[in-house]
Amino acid sequence: MRTRAGIVLIQNNKVALIERHRAGLDYFVFPGGGVNEGESPEQAAIREAMEELGVEVAIQQKVAEVKVGLKSRQVYFLVEQTGGEFGTGIGEEYTDSDSYSPEEEIYIPIWMPIEELVYHQNVYPTDIAKLVMKADREGWAEMDWFEEL
Repeated sequence: MRTRAGIVLIQNNKVALIERHRAGLDYFVFPGGGVNEGESPEQAAIREAMEELGVEVAIQQKVAEVKVGLKSRQVYFLVEQTGGEFGTGIGEEYTDSDSYSPEEEIYIPIWMPIEELVYHQNVYPTDIAKLVMKADREGWAEMDWFEEL
């Protein structure tokens, strides 16, 4: 089973997302990526935050696990930024791509106000977007931290 680790990074009532343009589609995803062999999901989440956003993070809590069919699971962690500069990712999606080529994928780190999540039907996974909106209304401390979606 393939495992992907993702992060939920919130600052000033905004959530960090990656705006992606790929194969004529425009959408948003929570930062994250595949867990490498010998790596824990937590280690992968920390690595992916640096690669995709350019930030160092500390894991606060595992908040959700999403099963995608029988072959994949995604684990999401609430994180806190501890260093780095947002928007300076070092992953191959930035260093090996040509944003002027229509064949290339485009990755843009953004801050989206949490209250705007409801207006975007193209934020994936949608269950994580809903969880962030619920936590924003009810408070992270009041929620059962882990949800299997």
